[in-house]
Amino acid sequence: MDRHVGCFLVSAESVDHAKLRHHGDVDARPGMLDFAVNVQGSTPPDWLRNRLAARLDDLGKYPSAADELAARAAVAARHGRTTDQVLLLAGAAEGFAMLPRLAPRLAAILHPSFTEPELALRAADIPVARVVLEPPYTIDPRLVPAAADLVVLGNPTNPTSVLHPADTIRALRRPGRIIVVDEAFADAIPGEPGSLAASPTPDILVLRSLTKTWALAGLRCGYFLGTPELLARLNHGRAHWPLGTLQLEAITATAEPKAVGAAQQRAHTIAAERDSMIERLTALGVHVHTPADGPFLLLRVPDGELLRRHLADQGIAVRRADTFPGLGPDCVRVAVRGRAEVDRLVAGIRAAGV
Repeated sequence: MDRHVGCFLVSAESVDHAKLRHHGDVDARPGMLDFAVNVQGSTPPDWLRNRLAARLDDLGKYPSAADELAARAAVAARHGRTTDQVLLLAGAAEGFAMLPRLAPRLAAILHPSFTEPELALRAADIPVARVVLEPPYTIDPRLVPAAADLVVLGNPTNPTSVLHPADTIRALRRPGRIIVVDEAFADAIPGEPGSLAASPTPDILVLRSLTKTWALAGLRCGYFLGTPELLARLNHGRAHWPLGTLQLEAITATAEPKAVGAAQQRAHTIAAERDSMIERLTALGVHVHTPADGPFLLLRVPDGELLRRHLADQGIAVRRADTFPGLGPDCVRVAVRGRAEVDRLVAGIRAAGV
């Protein structure tokens, strides 16, 4: 474990930007069994592929305002919002890149968590306070500095797979403070407990990604939910046609009731696969952080980097976790997968001598 626990300012000079920029796709070479990237499946489902293919003949035209409005309306209906509370994004990463437009005086990032928000804020020379939680990685609002006028957290949190109750997140609210909740994996949990997507709150922004559940990492689709005033600040200065026709079609399609139902069915499967993985990995003597609610697990082993290299030699990719503030070289993250894939992972860990 990293020995820095609590809240502390980290100067730009002492930050390892390469670690902040690290993403799981770097750990997975072509042809490897991929436990490093949290995308479910290798391609979108057939019905979604067909929807996208049907729009290929429209690529000779600029994306239409009608398509954008249809996508916003579908997302709004999906979450019980109004269309002016939806800002469509070219992936959640674009949403993180927009955060500096909120012009915070001090941003507090709850860690361990996805590092892209901190990277974007630091690139804009915004002071960042790291609020590093210790196991079981639950939130203590008292750790967040009172001066922080922007707080960013994940729910469920990547890589710990911790799901924070909605009331705990609301307890972070303070006058003049904006809270950004990254719900990139919320649709992978049955019933989406803890989500604030359907709970409009003036000072809370909710970020959603379609990358993981629908295997759309190469298309880049997501959205912000929030008040029109906050969304206008995020949207200021954006280029014309920020999303293409296929992105708009994908957002519309995956927000429709049938798709939401399919995602929830998949979420139940993920939950069962996760429980099975926890049991099997624990039986090997691997420490798995629980409770876990996301489609990934945080593992602790004597030497995570050595294990990662041993598994890579066997064609299995897992995600290094020492790039997340608050975690050390004894940690790796693995995506939840089905039994056949986990059979290979278990065999690989045994062969590595863990």
